This record gives sequence, C-alpha cells and structure tokens, in this order.
Amino acid sequence: MTVTLRGALAFTGAGHATDRAVTLGLAGFRPDDFDATAAEAELARIRAEGIVRPEGLSALRFRPDEDLVFDYGPDLPGHPNGLVIRGTDADGDAIAEVTYYSVGGGFVLTAGELAGGQDRDEGRPVPHPFRSAAELLYMADRSGLSIAAMKRENEVTKRSGAELDRGLAKIRGVMEACIDRGLTAEGELPGGLGVRRRARAIHERVTEAWSQNAAAPHVISDCIATYAMAVNEENAAGGQVVTAPTNGAAGVVPAVIRYWLYHVPAARRSRVGEFLLTAAAIGGLIKYNASISGAEAGCQAEVGSASAMAAAGLAAVMGGTPAQVENAAEIALEHYLGMTCDPIGGLVQVPCIERNGLGAIKAVSAASLALKGGGDHLVSLDAAIETMRQTGADMSRKYKETALGGLAVNVPNC
Repeated sequence: MTVTLRGALAFTGAGHATDRAVTLGLAGFRPDDFDATAAEAELARIRAEGIVRPEGLSALRFRPDEDLVFDYGPDLPGHPNGLVIRGTDADGDAIAEVTYYSVGGGFVLTAGELAGGQDRDEGRPVPHPFRSAAELLYMADRSGLSIAAMKRENEVTKRSGAELDRGLAKIRGVMEACIDRGLTAEGELPGGLGVRRRARAIHERVTEAWSQNAAAPHVISDCIATYAMAVNEENAAGGQVVTAPTNGAAGVVPAVIRYWLYHVPAARRSRVGEFLLTAAAIGGLIKYNASISGAEAGCQAEVGSASAMAAAGLAAVMGGTPAQVENAAEIALEHYLGMTCDPIGGLVQVPCIERNGLGAIKAVSAASLALKGGGDHLVSLDAAIETMRQTGADMSRKYKETALGGLAVNVPNC
C-alpha cells in the first residue's frame, strides 16, 4: 500500500502531523477515542515491521518512510487537500486506488462523493431547512424559535434527542479537558521551531494578579486568550481537540464558553448545548456557502469562522435575539476577511496559537457590540460569507495553508 499526499496536505503534512494521522488511521485509530500512548506504540511497531492491518483487510506492507509520499506538484482537481491511497499486488501492479479529499472540519470525502455533491448534501428533510442567514432569520421570526431551538429540531431528524444531548455533552467535556491540560502543561512544542508553551505561565500570572486585587480591567482579555492558547498548544503537541470548525481554529469556541461559564454572572452549564447548537448553525452556513478550510480560503475560513461561531453562541446564551446573534457572527467574521494562512515551518504554532487567542477576544467583543444594538446593521452575515468565498477564490495559493508565503517565508524558522 502507498499513500500520496497532494497539494496543501503535502506542503504542510509533516508540520500538521498528516503523515502520522494517515498511518494511525490505516491502523484503525479514530480521533474520538484517541489513545496517545497506544498510538505511539503502534507507530513504533509499524515503523519496525512495515506492516499495517486495516479493518476488514489482511495485513498489508506499508513502510511510512518509503510508502507515504509527499507530492509537491499541482493540486488534485477536487480540493487543495487531497491524498491517493493505492494498493498493489506482489509485482507492484495497482489493483485498487481511491482519492480522498479533506474538505475542512474533519469532513473527508472520496473523489466520487465530492463530485456527486455530498459536501453540500442536505440529506433527509428537516423542519427548518435554512441555507442562508436571511432564511435563518425568516424562519426564526415565523416560528418564534431561537436559532439553537431550530438547529435542535433539525438535528433530531438524524438522531434521538438523548443521543444529541450525549454528543453535545461529550464535545463540551473534551473541550474542557483540553483547556485544563493546556493550562497545566509546560515545555517545548514539537516540530523544531523551539516554541515553548505559554498558557500555564500566563494564566498563573493573571490568577495571581486577581488574587491580590491588582489586575487591570484589560487582564480579562489575557485570560480569554490564554484559554484559547491552551487548546491550540495541545493541538500543536498532538493532543485531543474538537474541530471547531477546524483543528487550527480549535481554541476559539472552547475559550469563549469557558469565559462565559467562569466570568459571566448567571451562566449555567446546562445551556452550553444552546451555545454549541447556535455556533454549529453559523459554522454550517459558512461551510455551505463558502469554506472552513484554510487550504481553500486562508485563515479567514478557519479562525474567522471560529470567531463568528463563538460570537453567535455567546450572544445567544446571553439573551440575544436571532437578529443580534446574526449580527454578532457578522461583526466577528467581517474583521477576518482576507486573512491568509501562513504557518511558519508548516506547523500549527506561529502565528496560529496567538490567532486563536485574539479570535476568542474578538468573538466576545463582537457579541457584546451586537447585544448593545437591536440587530439592525448594514452588512449582513450572508454578505460577509459571500465576500469570504470570493476573497478565498482570488487569494494566491501560497497564502492558503501551503506555507509558501507570508509569515511562513518572511520569518526564519531555523
């Protein structure tokens, strides 16, 4: 078996640990129950033996150093994130070949599925089939329901209410555990840049200032940023995170949830599901009408989308109307339009970790501004999403997660 990484997957594959992920995927590991210790042991075995045992297949020869190929040529036609898995017989002749695309947020499709439009498949009918923010607001006004309530009714057409609640609780739990790990861990992040974890030290300094009543009001921004940085330091270290909407932007939503729970009076854990459902509705709109993939549209599609999702979720649980929630998402997204994806060394460390911190702060500010108004505003969320799509289409490939432009080439990484 051979695996060929193409496009952005090749250019940033080592820094993003795509090679490790592919190998572990072939070995049967899944992100939702990932065991880091077991993974390291299996990677060592595969390197030593040169054999993988995919579920449902016999043992196959796979030597990662030779059979996992980084192809820096042109992108595959379907998406900038592509890979080809090829099986051969004993003579080296191909007997099976499948092309897969990673279209953002953990969604993976075969070339046939992508060509058939499954990345935009609405599936079974739902009671509130919104495809734009304008439709979302119209349905909210007609039904009298919140965005979260409509999203919930849509989701329970695919799974029971109990299953949905368990899934939301699991997401919340993984997010909380990730922040907690990040706030206690120290040391240097892997990858060779020599970047050290900072979340723990910053959080300790903020906590000490508060304990002595010596903290300036703006220190709350440091606290919000630190929650997000803790998550993305865990991501950079290969820990378990929740794609929200992507791994590179995984810190924003959890950070804003923790800010709300720990620092806003009257916040209740029982309402985190409402936050997540609202954020999911906004993320779904962005994915459907533009992109959440940095390889496709730059960092505006990742941290920009995450900030919009978090702003909407926060506005919702703080009592915002659907119009105010939509306004919060638009404010956050508008100010990320045009942001490039330029990870230094191809690693999700610099500037990615700090961008998540600032994305969380911007989400809180956007929600606060929206809640001060009545929901009326000049630029709609739909306009901001369409602008993101157009900007991503016009953006040079070297600014789309290939690490070929921007900070990635203007800052020495050795």
